Amino acid sequence: MSDEAGPRRRRRPDGEGLRRDATAGLVLGVQSVPDGLATGLLAGVNPLAGLYGYMVGTLGGALATSSTFMAVQGTGAMAMLISDVDALSRSADPTRALVTLSLLTGAAMLLAGILRLGSMLRFVSNAVMVGFMNAVGVNIVLGQMANLTGYTAEGSNRVVRAVDTLLHPGSLDVRTLVVGLATIVLILLLERTPVRSLGLVVAVVLTSALAQLLDWHQVATLDDLGVALDGLPTPELPLLSAIPSLIIPALSLALVGLVQGAGISANFPNPDGSYPEASRDFIGQGVANVASGVLRSMPVGGSVSASALNKRAGARSRWSLVIASVVMAVVIVAFGGIVGSLAMSALAGLLILIGLRTIKPGNLASVWHTGPVQKAVLAVTFVLTMVIPLQYAVLAGVGLSVLLHVVRQSNQVTIRRRVRDADDQLVEVDPPDELPPGEVVVLQPYGSLFFAAAPMFQAALPQVGPSSTGSVIILRLRGRSDLGTTFMDVLRRYAQALDEVGSRLVIVSANERIIEQLAITGITELIGEDSIYPGDERVGATIARAEHDAGQWIRQRR
Repeated sequence: MSDEAGPRRRRRPDGEGLRRDATAGLVLGVQSVPDGLATGLLAGVNPLAGLYGYMVGTLGGALATSSTFMAVQGTGAMAMLISDVDALSRSADPTRALVTLSLLTGAAMLLAGILRLGSMLRFVSNAVMVGFMNAVGVNIVLGQMANLTGYTAEGSNRVVRAVDTLLHPGSLDVRTLVVGLATIVLILLLERTPVRSLGLVVAVVLTSALAQLLDWHQVATLDDLGVALDGLPTPELPLLSAIPSLIIPALSLALVGLVQGAGISANFPNPDGSYPEASRDFIGQGVANVASGVLRSMPVGGSVSASALNKRAGARSRWSLVIASVVMAVVIVAFGGIVGSLAMSALAGLLILIGLRTIKPGNLASVWHTGPVQKAVLAVTFVLTMVIPLQYAVLAGVGLSVLLHVVRQSNQVTIRRRVRDADDQLVEVDPPDELPPGEVVVLQPYGSLFFAAAPMFQAALPQVGPSSTGSVIILRLRGRSDLGTTFMDVLRRYAQALDEVGSRLVIVSANERIIEQLAITGITELIGEDSIYPGDERVGATIARAEHDAGQWIRQRR
């Protein structure tokens, strides 16, 4: 068994593999230090909580997920969501409140994994995720305007504050703005050199050092926030009184993290060619969040950018993630004293670049041109994410996805009539608008027959008029395993209408569950047990027998 089959059974990497893992782990670990601090800053919590989350989450994910390359760290979307959680800022003990949020997020992810809810993510439409993620990118950019410019704007949301910033150019601190913009330019330049992935680390350190050398005291640093990196994180207890106010944010965080993690599971196959199991990765992310909560860290999830960097840097196994976590711990212990001198505008420049890269115009255009429904869902999700707290925007997006699914399924119900042509070949044609007298009409429904589709199904049935006498409607339900009470009500009313004009309803290929439902709802008593034909493994045998019996019934009446 390969080392990717699970965390309990792994072979040791060979010399070349270990060298590659060590290189990838070094790159990911070093980059994650300023990235983790910036993510904590973006989330509006102690930046150390972001850095600790990167370190603990990376290790927890490496040990518990089924994915070889998944880096479980803080993400921009999750950080923005955390920044909108008022219960954290209002709490008398923000550290313990954050611990509680991480633990609740981990519990939700663990539950999703244990219940194997990976397949449920298919109900979150692409239009919703594209609208949400692009709006998050815009929010990241707008949310860092204060740190980038040194001007604290006023306003009820990020859009209003950004406009206020643009309207007061004279209030901006030029030196702070120079450091931030220089960081962005330097990252872009260094990415084209052999430094590559470490460019952001070098850029943040150099611009922060430049501000110190020039004695630009106006440029705020992490020291000004009281950030003191004096060692590894220690355990902390949750704040139980904060649980009720943090349940919805935790569920939203879990959903965002799991959706992003599912994207990694689907797009980053393991070295042996197998794809990770989404539900197992849910459990791994849950374990990482529980560990993060215990060690005073912010919630984490599968990071697409960090996972891509890990693989691009040459990772061969999950040992690269373990090494990355160790590298972060070493940096914290050995160089923690200089972390406080990092300029906040330099970290803001890093975050703004991340936000700009989160915005994908091509994805927006693709969804926009798909159709009016997708266009509406995209627009609504984007606007909601911009104007309301993100935890509610996430849930609203999920609601839109479910609504879109229901609308699609309910509008895709069709009924076809099965007849024999001149060559005795079975063909499907449109059913008659009104049921003719003295005929056997075999109907085959297509599409979902759940409750929302019942009106469409009823409208597609042949209408029963005064002349629709002595006919038999045969409804073929092969492959159907369950029908709701709403659909049963439609069948009962249709059977009564047929009975009133001297016609019959026959149901064929029904399984045991449907037969039970027919009996419970009174349809069996109405149409008779001889009008219900159980399914048969021989395709076409049951329908042929029902047609023969229906023909005899019509001839006897004549």
